[in-house]
Amino acid sequence: MTIFSKIIQGEIPAYKIAENALFFAFLDIFPLQKGHVLVVPKIEVDKVFDLPDNYLAELLVFAKPIAKAIEACFPCNRIGMVTVGLEVPHAHLHLIPINQAEDLDFSNPKLQLSKEELIEVQKAIIAKLPSSL
Repeated sequence: MTIFSKIIQGEIPAYKIAENALFFAFLDIFPLQKGHVLVVPKIEVDKVFDLPDNYLAELLVFAKPIAKAIEACFPCNRIGMVTVGLEVPHAHLHLIPINQAEDLDFSNPKLQLSKEELIEVQKAIIAKLPSSL
């Protein structure tokens, strides 16, 4: 069982942003930028392009309002989307507020946010989500 499956099942705490029958979104606790969110399918599949077609199609539909909410909270040129997935063998999508391509460089130092800062980011994003999510 991957760390993401343990987060989805509530065995490991996370700063949840949104959830539906297929996906779970939560803050990256070592973000590249404030507002960095991970979107994870609830099924354990290592590579994003090995997901069943319905999951692959719905991944972006689920991520879209989350990306819009992040963009509304954190001044940026756009929301970058990355599917690196080397650290955890569970398909996932990174949504990161960016101003330049270099903001997506995972070799950059990660932010060290306090629990209070993470809760603040979580609440801000959730407040901008549509009630239907």
